[in-house]
Amino acid sequence: MDALTYDEVGATRTGRLPPGYRHLRYRTSIGRVDLAAAGEAVLDWRLHRAAGVRIEASEPRAAEGVTVVSGLGLGPLRLHAPCRVVWAVADGSRAGFGYGTLPGHPARGEEAFLVERDDRGEVWFSVTAFSRPAGWLMAAAGPFGVAFQHLYARNLAAALRRLTR
Repeated sequence: MDALTYDEVGATRTGRLPPGYRHLRYRTSIGRVDLAAAGEAVLDWRLHRAAGVRIEASEPRAAEGVTVVSGLGLGPLRLHAPCRVVWAVADGSRAGFGYGTLPGHPARGEEAFLVERDDRGEVWFSVTAFSRPAGWLMAAAGPFGVAFQHLYARNLAAALRRLTR
């Protein structure tokens, strides 16, 4: 089993993101929707697929230890990003997971996807990440890489809204 490409495993779960990385904290309301349905969409990869990401996972549901390769792009221009789920939660008030990068991923770090209900019954979706380039491709992307992460988070939120209507 390949080792993760960074040391700060689980930092997206605690929210204490490590220094030396680019940080992403994105949070948005998806409305008064069924939390269980939203959580299942996150945990069973439907969210990512609905956002146009090709997913190849070792299990049909995110759980600690599951490996997943995300594919973004088309045909020979598809970028493959191998990861391993480092934590997952589904406890009635929140559901989601965080995964960390494996060798071959263009970045090093961790990204988490979480839905949770607030005291007023509103369901919130968040993406939390820390990353830095693992090679020339992400380094060359510079600020465009950061912008892409933000657009990706917004695209996931829009997909989750569609899935939970």
